[in-house]
Amino acid sequence: MNPFDILKNAQSIKEQFGKMQEELKDIEVTGSSGGGLVKVTMNGQLEVLKIELDPITVDPRDIQMLQDLIVAAFRQASSNVQDTVKEKMGPLMGGMNIPGLGF
Repeated sequence: MNPFDILKNAQSIKEQFGKMQEELKDIEVTGSSGGGLVKVTMNGQLEVLKIELDPITVDPRDIQMLQDLIVAAFRQASSNVQDTVKEKMGPLMGGMNIPGLGF
């Protein structure tokens, strides 16, 4: 890809990124752990929207297990968000790897 082409289209790319930021709010993905006992739902901006706990996970004698399950579900949801964003932004990025975007 010619770098001068990118500069020519900078305004268009900026507008597309703005639109993509708005679309990220509407993306919802879920990560789960413990075979679905704990689920974390996030939007495309990595904001946690919902946490679902199966009642069996709420054992006051084993708080550490519940904490571990929540962390694992959060990590999976976060990874799913990144994969979804890569998929949606792929055509916009045109194969460019821009440092700092984390995708």
